[in-house]
Amino acid sequence: MDTQVDLKLHHAPKGFSDRFAFGFVKCLRFIADLFFRRRYGHRAVVLETVAAVPGMVGATFQHLKALRRMRGDRGWIHVLLEEAENERMHLMTFIQITRPTLLERALVLVVQGLFYNAFFLLYLVSPRTAHRVVGYFEEEAVISYNHYLEQIDSGEVENVMAPQIAIDYWHLAPNARLRDVVVAVRLDEVGHRDVNHGFANELADISVTTAQHAD
Repeated sequence: MDTQVDLKLHHAPKGFSDRFAFGFVKCLRFIADLFFRRRYGHRAVVLETVAAVPGMVGATFQHLKALRRMRGDRGWIHVLLEEAENERMHLMTFIQITRPTLLERALVLVVQGLFYNAFFLLYLVSPRTAHRVVGYFEEEAVISYNHYLEQIDSGEVENVMAPQIAIDYWHLAPNARLRDVVVAVRLDEVGHRDVNHGFANELADISVTTAQHAD
């Protein structure tokens, strides 16, 4: 599974939109590192509640745009809704492995409320930047899950049995363990990374083409 994808792929920022997205995500990463440090299980529980937001917001905007323009959505709505559902399943899995504390549950309420509204406004102003934010967010997720795997492999984190919800969702072996789950989740994040960077690139190309036609 690991050999099928590029775990180190990084989109180099180009222009203000990309640099803003990259800086925003790095700021979030810095805050997460301060709060969670090396508790990657707890980090996953909290951040997956946030990661499930962009897909739903993006799907809503694409749905409304398709209705307004009375034309197809190029398949974006389905992809974004699947992404939101996939991230929700990550959360449902990790709360079976790492029980969130009361502080973390309170943090989820605050962070999700702030992030939803901020991302909604960002998507309203610049869908390209919003998708780039998600692309960079997923790049950081891959890095975090790499660290999580290192902890499991070193014995710092116990390689417990995978919860049944994960075995059913990812069609894992009946004797699958935490490491198998993290590898599967990481592969999902790689897919979200590539899809959202792809959407941002497509929107950038559309923007350039529109500007050229205007000239």
